[in-house]
Amino acid sequence: MRISLNAGTQLLGALAPVLLVCGAAFAANSESEFRAAYAAADAAEKQANLLHNQWIATETALTEARAAAGKADFDQAVAAAREAEALAKASIFQATSEKAAWKNLEIRP
Repeated sequence: MRISLNAGTQLLGALAPVLLVCGAAFAANSESEFRAAYAAADAAEKQANLLHNQWIATETALTEARAAAGKADFDQAVAAAREAEALAKASIFQATSEKAAWKNLEIRP
């Protein structure tokens, strides 16, 4: 299929308003995306706290997320919040797996 340069220009011209609206919608959602990512990370961190296995790295990532959000750098804030959630989930996994794993290390006669 052959598209002339003129047809390509017309297509781009027709899509330009759609692209601008999508870009504006993405920018408007970044703060709400941060809030959702931070809420998920905070919930996972609270669960890790209940298991008495919070990691300092998780707290650091949450602090970085709040600081970036305060500067309206929502890309960095979301990234830090997602990192904090991953760390919190890893600490939960560690706590639950070690709860049973120590029994295998016990020296038995």
